[in-house]
Amino acid sequence: MPIYEYRCAACDHRFEIIQRLGEGPEGLSCPGCGTPRLEKIFSTFAAAATQGSMAEPASAGCCRGTST
Repeated sequence: MPIYEYRCAACDHRFEIIQRLGEGPEGLSCPGCGTPRLEKIFSTFAAAATQGSMAEPASAGCCRGTST
């Protein structure tokens, strides 16, 4: 199940919660002030490439194929 991040519209408190894919803030309330006025925050995430994947490390392309 994915982790969603929410921001309280009343007190600006931010928190994360594990929910089923596609669920929204219905039935949730702010752990800071208790209001149900929550906004889902859309943020980027980081992913690590595993060995054997097509991704190359960021430094792999630097100076490759040149002789010194």
